[in-house]
Amino acid sequence: MSILEAVVLGIVQGLTEFLPVSSSAHLRLVPAACGWDDPGAAYSAVIQTGTLAAVCLALRRDLVALVAGTLGALRAGRPLATPEARVSWLIVLGTVPIVVAGLAFKDLIRGQARRLEVVLAALVAATVLMAVAELVTLVRVRRRGTAGRDGLASVRLGDGLLMGLSQALALVPGTSRSGVTIAAGMLGGLDRRTAARFSFLLSLPAVAAAAVLEAWQQRAEILGSGDDVMALVVGTLTAGVVGYASIRWLLGMLTGHTLWPFVIYRLGLAAVLAWSLAALWAPTVVAAP
Repeated sequence: MSILEAVVLGIVQGLTEFLPVSSSAHLRLVPAACGWDDPGAAYSAVIQTGTLAAVCLALRRDLVALVAGTLGALRAGRPLATPEARVSWLIVLGTVPIVVAGLAFKDLIRGQARRLEVVLAALVAATVLMAVAELVTLVRVRRRGTAGRDGLASVRLGDGLLMGLSQALALVPGTSRSGVTIAAGMLGGLDRRTAARFSFLLSLPAVAAAAVLEAWQQRAEILGSGDDVMALVVGTLTAGVVGYASIRWLLGMLTGHTLWPFVIYRLGLAAVLAWSLAALWAPTVVAAP
């Protein structure tokens, strides 16, 4: 992989990891459109550490509060005594589904799940879920005058479970981890910004674990030479810088706007991909892992 490819893919990762448009789909589609080789699930997972660092920096106040609240509750001998501790345990609980699914279906995720037909189906299915979430929220606003529960302290057990299960779906490229988890949170009764904040915090353990696991298991592939290491470093750093800017923008945007622009974008992307596949412009298969 050239440095140019690494920079482009890092920008794509940073922009699309938090925007509900599917980073994995774009990391699959952009190389296909440019005539480059598929970077593979391992490379995609590892450069996500850049966006993981971006989450930690952008949500550092939330993270400090969660750690302090959890440690305080543990010292008091009551693990669920504080709202921060409860949210921390919900993050742990919500991470279990994606860990189980990732280990159980790792070969499928690295191989046939990256077929462009699968990406197309996931794009459409997740977009429908996001649209339904917006419609439900619209009804809630008209009936109750509120878009949903506000603040991390309002996140409940059901929210954590639902968003955790939704996060596991994002192992399929095209789904969008942020898109389906934010939509799930909205369907559970959270407002958009709170659902987004919990979604980003929920991503931290899963992204870190996936990066470490993929880096170790696929080290010969992605760390095989000095050029490979340089491409990985450049892509990760680029993803981190761009990711920080995108997460700050999205959290501000969701305070007063809806997911409809992203729904429209995803439908347009799905239409372009469907046309490309029908015209035999894009390759439909990937090499076995």
